[in-house]
Amino acid sequence: MPGTTEYNELMHEIFSSMGENSHISTPITAVRPHNVKIGKNVIVMPGCLMMSAGGITIDDGAMIAANVQIISNNHDLYERQVITCKPVNIGKNVWIGAGATILPGVTIGDNAVVGAASVVTKDVEANTIVAGNPAKLIKVIPPKLESRSQNINDEVIQLGLDSCGD
Repeated sequence: MPGTTEYNELMHEIFSSMGENSHISTPITAVRPHNVKIGKNVIVMPGCLMMSAGGITIDDGAMIAANVQIISNNHDLYERQVITCKPVNIGKNVWIGAGATILPGVTIGDNAVVGAASVVTKDVEANTIVAGNPAKLIKVIPPKLESRSQNINDEVIQLGLDSCGD
């Protein structure tokens, strides 16, 4: 059962380089999971495919939505039985939307967002939003203001952990 000690121990057996407070939901398909390095506070939702012959690094705080494919290996164009490998690097606090595909050799910079169903064929700069097939720059994420003046009479409503009210 997810969330149990047994579940967490099994995930750490499968992904030996998994940081604390990280959570991987099943089902998951991981080929060569020993080549996957997962940082702290990472969330991987159900249906993720990790083809990790070339190595996959997922840094602290990354969120990987459902049915994302992270692929670090491919086939040679001429000798198709030969596997070619290029590492995939996912930076800190990256958010990858549902059904996105990350192809071999791609680095996604810190704080970047990859839109749902996007196919990422090239590096993604930090603090940007990309989407589409192939993924293209949509927007640069502006810096977060460290301090925000708030009127003492302003009411802040917290709906829970997400905006759906759960």
